[in-house]
Amino acid sequence: MGSELIIVPIIFGAIFGVFYLYFSTRNKERLALIEKGVDATIFTKGRNHTAPIWKVLILNLSLLLMGIGLGTLIAAILENYTAIDEEPLYVSCIFLMAGAGLFVGFNMTKNLDKE
Repeated sequence: MGSELIIVPIIFGAIFGVFYLYFSTRNKERLALIEKGVDATIFTKGRNHTAPIWKVLILNLSLLLMGIGLGTLIAAILENYTAIDEEPLYVSCIFLMAGAGLFVGFNMTKNLDKE
């Protein structure tokens, strides 16, 4: 009963600590570069050539859902025409096609970045 009271604050504290260290270190690095007289355009240098995040998320989510649908369809077809057990067939086909969809999405995202 008492372990939940200890574990939950530890998890939230760890998450807060990671974000605090990330943002404070980034701020210190930027202040040090500004003190040395480095131009501030280095902070936004690589961001101009990348695709917007919403395009990447929509592309990958749509391909993931299409992969899940295709995996379910393939599993249903294989279930009718083979003697393979139903549960492992559906799970394996769904994961295989979802992974293939994410791989295609990764390659398409690389093409978006080139444009």
